[in-house]
Amino acid sequence: MSLPMLTIYRHDERSRALITLAGEIDLETAPLVSASLRECLYGGVRSIDVDLTAVTFCDMSGLNAFLRASAQATTAGGALRLHHPSPELRRILALTGCTVLLSVPPARRTTGTPAPRRSAPLSAGAR
Repeated sequence: MSLPMLTIYRHDERSRALITLAGEIDLETAPLVSASLRECLYGGVRSIDVDLTAVTFCDMSGLNAFLRASAQATTAGGALRLHHPSPELRRILALTGCTVLLSVPPARRTTGTPAPRRSAPLSAGAR
């Protein structure tokens, strides 16, 4: 049996925790993620920030682990937020309607430049 391809680091500060994940989150490693998040909640942590910068892969079992932990945190009066997901995971979150888990809302236009205007089609009688 090979070792899971995931490393979990935890840093607590009062009722907050930062969980930093590195590696792959899949069917084999998602239970480790779930256990780590559950331990935070059982230990009195209410706000959990999950840094996904070093996560190279996350499938639906990982997403399910985050959703369960988010529901548990909400029930306990806290929240779970995902930070720095890969573009692929961000797309999965968007497709499944789970972007509420993200720390920052989806990218928006922030420049002061208005969107290009489209001209209306000319009617058949106009020249």
